[in-house]
Amino acid sequence: MKMKAAQVVCECLLEQGVDTVFGYPGGTILNIYDALYGYEGKIRHILTAHEQGASHAADGYARSTGKVGVCFATSGPGATNLTTGIATAYYDSSPVVFLTVNVPEPLIGKDTFQEVDITGITMPITKANFLVRDAASLADTLRTAFAIARSGRPGPVLIDILKNVTAEEVDYEFLPLSEHVNHGRLKEMMDIASHDLTSREREPDQEDVDVLLEMIEHAQKPVVLCGGGVIRSEGAVPEFRKFFETLNTPVISTMMGGGACPGNHPLFAGMVGMHGTHAANIAVSRCDLLIAVGCRFSDRVALSPRHFAPNAKIVHIDIDRAEIDKNVLTDHHIIGDARRVLEMLNEKLTVHDYPEWKEYVFSNKEVELQPIPGKLLPKEVLDSITRLTDGDAIMATDVGQHQMWVAQYFHFNRPGQLITSGGFGTMGFGLGAAMGAKIGNPDKVVVHATGDGSFRMNCNELATVQHYGLPIITVLFNNQTLGMVRQWQTLMYDKHYSQTTLDRGPDFVKLAEAYDIDGYRVSNIGDFEAAFQKALSSGKASLIECAIDIDEMVHPMVPGGKPNTDFLLD
Repeated sequence: MKMKAAQVVCECLLEQGVDTVFGYPGGTILNIYDALYGYEGKIRHILTAHEQGASHAADGYARSTGKVGVCFATSGPGATNLTTGIATAYYDSSPVVFLTVNVPEPLIGKDTFQEVDITGITMPITKANFLVRDAASLADTLRTAFAIARSGRPGPVLIDILKNVTAEEVDYEFLPLSEHVNHGRLKEMMDIASHDLTSREREPDQEDVDVLLEMIEHAQKPVVLCGGGVIRSEGAVPEFRKFFETLNTPVISTMMGGGACPGNHPLFAGMVGMHGTHAANIAVSRCDLLIAVGCRFSDRVALSPRHFAPNAKIVHIDIDRAEIDKNVLTDHHIIGDARRVLEMLNEKLTVHDYPEWKEYVFSNKEVELQPIPGKLLPKEVLDSITRLTDGDAIMATDVGQHQMWVAQYFHFNRPGQLITSGGFGTMGFGLGAAMGAKIGNPDKVVVHATGDGSFRMNCNELATVQHYGLPIITVLFNNQTLGMVRQWQTLMYDKHYSQTTLDRGPDFVKLAEAYDIDGYRVSNIGDFEAAFQKALSSGKASLIECAIDIDEMVHPMVPGGKPNTDFLLD
């Protein structure tokens, strides 16, 4: 069937089961938006306030649903405005297809208005990217991009199409998604474009699995470390829970692994690393076998790689061979998809128990923070949100102290419940991500946790929230400072508060009201709970500004480069 290439884009989206696209139009991409006009009722387009907001929304949609997110942008600044969102998705292995349109072929390389080499710019922060110069290759390129985004270790893929290509007529034949895997041309393109596509299909080595089982038999103090790879691997979480419950030993988590082990599970010792719990960090330092599943061993987890798990045999299970021995040297590793490796372990693993070891690990409890009259504590706020939502809310965060408080105090019980920028640490991520999560999960309560510094970077997306009637509850921890940076300045820079105090506008409640969004300002837990209940029952978007002390800190804290038990702040 003959059709314009711009229409082929829409047809290929339907092939992939895409029903939602986030984006912002411009001159070069107008042919695609013109084609999209005819797909109303089939493909919903969410027009954001800024391209970066669209990129984060597509990412939040992908993380919370497990589907591939889709984002459109025009050339030049439209495309470059996506780069922070692309990098955010890349570092957290989130599957998003970004589609941009560049200037026409005759104008390439001539410093044309809004021309930019977006494939060159994004090459280091995508799994693969494509420049489409030939309309005949467009459909297969789109299909390949989706396959790469979701296969192996997930991640973002960018397609840049020349504007003249989008106007050309081309033959198109519908190809069901179920047939893509056997399509010879697609397999060839995928092999060329991405190095790890076969990782998911490759069967883990049974001998490697048996070696780990033997190591378990000789261990007396094992610990299981869960990373974001368990969340990203389809079907891995039930196998992971079966594994650690059969092993019956303490489980710890990176921030990105939140939800793989329920936060209130009796075997869960908490988050590990710079702001991890005492129990988790001490367990790492004392264990004799550390089994890490889908974990990158980043500098926020293994703060001093040579001191990390110093008494343990370290076993690393990961789909991406490039992660093995990259940050922490291991004693054994298993390459493969987390779900499949865990299935193979569970087939042979027998029931274990380590009563003395568990008693020791869980004896290292945190000091219970006591309420302070006249002062609103972050833990009180997060405990209230947990209780008032029955622990079922999706929490989308920005980056900073509030992010750590959410990770510490909100007990995540399932994959996709914590939406946060872990690897790239993107301030401004939260509200866009919350929009994507709410659109992908309309029946779930979505809470956007942010700080006054982060919120200034993305508050323009309140326009999108209001226009589409998204009942997102923004909980703003306002301490009138860049809190995490101030914490470092307090502890390590002799209280030189250089350019971190935010004693300035806007009035956040009035800002919310300017967008016709309910705003509340609270300074005690009673008023917070009343405001949150109103927000829940209203079915509308709301903002609750929480007055937090400027010197409120994240406890505990281990400085970068130090052993995990070298607590600077208890």
